[in-house]
Amino acid sequence: METDLTTLAAGLAIGLGALGPGIGIGLLVSAAMHAIGRNPEAAPQIQTNMILGIVFAEAIAIYALVVALILKFV
Repeated sequence: METDLTTLAAGLAIGLGALGPGIGIGLLVSAAMHAIGRNPEAAPQIQTNMILGIVFAEAIAIYALVVALILKFV
């Protein structure tokens, strides 16, 4: 029974932990594409900032994965 609860906790940790960054990345890329569409000359600067934002958002999901793995195996 304890194994089932830790598996459920790990699944919820990664599921909910990836939900926020997934939505954030989608909004970030959408806003960047609109900005590039309005001002194509600024595309390199917008793209650099977009990639940096994606990296920070993805780091949150990696933290959730680490927590899920700790819950599962410790």
